[in-house]
Amino acid sequence: MSNLNLELALAQARRLPTTARELGVLYKSGLAPLNDPAGSINALLSMRRWGMVGGAIRIAASRHPDVIGLVDEIGELTFADLDRRSNSLARAWKQRGLDDKSVIAVLCRDHRGLVESMFAAGKLGAKLLLMNTGFAKPQFAAVAEREGVDILVYDIEFAGILEDIPDSIPRYLAWVDDDDNPYETLEQLITSAPGDELPRPETIGGLVLLTSGTTGTPKGAPRQVSSPFAAAQFLDRIPLRPEQRTFMAAPLFHGTGLSQFMLTISLGSTSVLRRRFDPLKTLEAMAKYKVEGLVVVPTMLQRILNLGDDVIKQYDLSALRIVFCAGSALPTEVGTHAMELWGDVIYNLYGSTEVAVATVATPEDWKKAPGTVGRSPVGCKVTLYDEKNKPITEPNTIGRVFVGSGLRFSGYTGGGTKDELDGLLSSGDVGHFDEDGLLFIDGRDDDMIVSGGENVFPAEVEDLLIEQPAIADAAVIGVPDEDFGQRLKAFVVLRDGQSISADEVKDLIKTNLARHKVPREVEFVDDLPRNATGKLLRKQLS
Repeated sequence: MSNLNLELALAQARRLPTTARELGVLYKSGLAPLNDPAGSINALLSMRRWGMVGGAIRIAASRHPDVIGLVDEIGELTFADLDRRSNSLARAWKQRGLDDKSVIAVLCRDHRGLVESMFAAGKLGAKLLLMNTGFAKPQFAAVAEREGVDILVYDIEFAGILEDIPDSIPRYLAWVDDDDNPYETLEQLITSAPGDELPRPETIGGLVLLTSGTTGTPKGAPRQVSSPFAAAQFLDRIPLRPEQRTFMAAPLFHGTGLSQFMLTISLGSTSVLRRRFDPLKTLEAMAKYKVEGLVVVPTMLQRILNLGDDVIKQYDLSALRIVFCAGSALPTEVGTHAMELWGDVIYNLYGSTEVAVATVATPEDWKKAPGTVGRSPVGCKVTLYDEKNKPITEPNTIGRVFVGSGLRFSGYTGGGTKDELDGLLSSGDVGHFDEDGLLFIDGRDDDMIVSGGENVFPAEVEDLLIEQPAIADAAVIGVPDEDFGQRLKAFVVLRDGQSISADEVKDLIKTNLARHKVPREVEFVDDLPRNATGKLLRKQLS
């Protein structure tokens, strides 16, 4: 046996215990049930043959054909409907020359058109590029050119963003407001082609997620998930089960919404979608459909809670078991308030577009250590490193976060990657473990403020401010200072009808934190700049 073959064999042997755990997780969740071995094998083969996107809808349509798979503003579709309609769309695109070498860009809000485009791309084996609905025109054009887009699928409201795209690139409308449209709609394509099963593509279709794009042109982070065990990284610590109902508030173009949507589809569960997030309408839909899961970015959960307990309690949310939060830091006060209202429901995931899953905090973790992002699930690993690139083993010691995950990306589409140590990928954050091994994220590595020689991470101060009943949102940045290098400045958003003075804000921080963490300035604003996934755009504050 050659040295290379020996190394591969040893690597596979070392992974056997992890694979066994992953398989156990899939059985427990119902994704690979013991009472249906043939179905489980077929499901695993579908993932290997069709990839994550194409395989998920095939599994669901085979196991749960008559279950409602999707609810949007237009109505309901069963899994059989979604499978048939995406077959028709894929055939129509194939007739127009698309294949497994094509790149399909989608700029849509959350509705059936986006979902059917995803499934059709997977069935063709094409690359799916999920565009951010918050893009400006130059960003969109730059990304489309870099990624070599062959066709565009978009909602009519975004027509102006496409103005810099060459007319030679075909485009199709996913959502229209009237019949006066210059391009073919997805519905016209679907009705033009038969919905029978397609032949397996020569290659598995991948997808490209885009980084948050808080500055400059967003980078492309490709994904090509064919491992049938990948779902275990979520299901290990999040009790999703078959044939449940989940409200997808987080946008599907982002990893948070996309990952949970694909799991929901694979489990044969119903996804409830709305094109625009509205906290009150979210509660209405959750009560109407008796949803058991809510997928949000933290600012969405915060906006729901800002409605007030009296309003929230008007809706019957007794079925709710899971509030899945990811995409940005979950403020301690927000997570704790949600648990007080709805019980043990908070599942706080930490990861990134590049590293995918790092850790998940369960409700038990949160009650034990509010603010934690929990522990790594099966198949994942987190290690902290100091400034000399040495692993940190002591608790309560801040270090740079590096992650190992089977779902990690392989490098940006435009070239380059994240820093890597010992086979682990940098998340770009700093954090610490407590004495029980629970991870806390202290902030972005590049958000650290050095004031008078003291290090300050904004998240600690922001978290404290949000706990104040009069404050709805807060941000802290560093601004230049001749004497201290940097000084802290706080931006505060008040709740409706509430008031607090700048001196009271400073006193609050002075009472609870070290003096060097007290901002010299406090500015009251109507809102804070955030992107579509709730991440704070600090560079827009000054």
